[in-house]
Amino acid sequence: MAKRLLTGLALLAATSLGACSQVPAYHPPVAPNPPAFREGGPWSMATPSTTAQAGHWWEGFGDPVLNELEGRIEKDSPTLAAALARRDQASAALRGARADLFPQLNANSNLTYNRQSQDRPLRNTTGQENIYGNNTLGGTASYELDLWGRVRAQVAAGRANALASEDDVAAVRLSLQADLAAYYITLRGLDREADLLTHTVAAYQQADDVTQHRFKGGIATGIETGQSGAQLADAQAQLADVQAARAKVEHAIATLVGSTASELTLAANITPLSALSADVGLPSTLLQRRPDIAAAERRMFAANEGIGQARAAAFPQISLMGGGGTNSTVLSGLGSAPNLFWALGPSISLPLFTGGRIKAGIATARAKWDESTATYRQTVLTAFQQVEDSLSDLHHLGDEDAAEHRAVTNAEQAAQLSMNRYNKGASSYLDVVTAQTTELTARRKALQVETARLQAGVALVRALGGGWQKA
Repeated sequence: MAKRLLTGLALLAATSLGACSQVPAYHPPVAPNPPAFREGGPWSMATPSTTAQAGHWWEGFGDPVLNELEGRIEKDSPTLAAALARRDQASAALRGARADLFPQLNANSNLTYNRQSQDRPLRNTTGQENIYGNNTLGGTASYELDLWGRVRAQVAAGRANALASEDDVAAVRLSLQADLAAYYITLRGLDREADLLTHTVAAYQQADDVTQHRFKGGIATGIETGQSGAQLADAQAQLADVQAARAKVEHAIATLVGSTASELTLAANITPLSALSADVGLPSTLLQRRPDIAAAERRMFAANEGIGQARAAAFPQISLMGGGGTNSTVLSGLGSAPNLFWALGPSISLPLFTGGRIKAGIATARAKWDESTATYRQTVLTAFQQVEDSLSDLHHLGDEDAAEHRAVTNAEQAAQLSMNRYNKGASSYLDVVTAQTTELTARRKALQVETARLQAGVALVRALGGGWQKA
C-alpha cells in the first residue's frame, strides 16, 4: 500500500514539472521613440557605443564644496535612506515568495498531563484511567505542486518589484543629487548678485555723499538729493532681499544633506562655476538610461505576472502532505517503536463557489496591468518632454546670455556718459539715476541668466537619467 502511495506521489510531482502557467505572454507596449531630439543646443550627440555613464557628473562644475556636499547625500540623506529601506522591503518580500518553492517542514511536541471527566459523553469506563499522560513528538511536511504556475508567477512578480525598487533608489539618488546641484548653483548665483549689490551700495553711498555735499554748497537741488537717497535705499533693499533668499537656499541645502538648518554654514564664493559638458545621446538610449522608466517597465512585468496568479486561483491546489512522530502516555515510551505513527498523502483543494471572488481578482489584476502600462507610457512621454525642455532652455538661454552681456556693455557706457554730462552740467541727476538703475538691472539679469544656464545643464542631466561623458 505504501509503495503504491509513493508511486502516485512521484507521478504527481512529475506532473508538476510539466505544469502549464496561467501568465499571459508579456508584450510591453511600444514606447514612443523619435529618431532624434528636435531641440538643438550646445550639447553634442552620441551613440551608446561612444558614451559611458559618469557617476559623479557634478564634478564637472569644478567646485570642491559641491563635491563634498554631494558625498553627504549618500551617507546622511533621510530621503535616500527611506528609498533604501523600501528596496530592502521588496528584497525581503521576494525571499518570502521564494520560500513557497520549497517544502515546508515543521516540528512539534506536546507533553501534557490530563484528567478526563467522569461523565464525558461516550466514555468507556472499563479500563480507562481518569488521569493520564499524552506526550507527542513529531513533525509535518508539505509541498505545493505548482501545477498552474501560481507560485512561479508570485516569485517572478516579486523579482520584478525588487528590481523596480532598485531603480527607484537610483531615481531618488539622482533626484537628490540634481536638487542639491541646482540649489548650490542658485546659492552661488546669489553670492555673485550680493557681491554686485554690495559694491553698488558702496558706489551709491559715495554718490549720495557727493550730492549731499553739493546740496550744502548750493550746487545740487533737493530733488537731486532725494533721487540719490532713493537710489541708495533701493539698492540696499535689493541687497537685503538677496541675502534673505540666500539664507533660505542654504537651509534647503542643509535639509538635503541630512543636517539641520542651524548647523550648516556655507561661506560666500563669487568664483564662477564651470559649465557641464556631456553627450546627449540618441532618443532610443533614453529608455535604457532613465531609472524611472526601467522601474515602470518592471512593475508592468509584475502586473502581468499578477494576472497569472489571479487565474491560477480558479484551479485545484494540490499539495503533498506528510507527518509522523511518536505518541505515548509516559515519557519513557516515546522511544518505543510500537508508539510510532505517520501519515502520507496528497491534499487537494478545489474552489467550487466563491461568490465571484476569483473573477473579481482576475479583473483587478487586469486593471492593474492597464494602469501599469499607462504609467509606463506616461513616464516615457514625460522623459522625452523633459529632455526637449532642457535642450530648449540651453539653446535659448545661450542667446539670452549673449544679449544680456551686450545690454550690460551698453548700459555701462550710458551710465558713464550720463555721469560725465551731469558733472559738466549738461544733464540732470535724473538721467544719472536712470542710467545707473538700467546698468544694475542689466548686470543682475546677466548673472541670473548665467545661473539659469547652469541649472538647465543640471535639468538635462536629470532628464537623461544621469551624467554621461565620452568614453
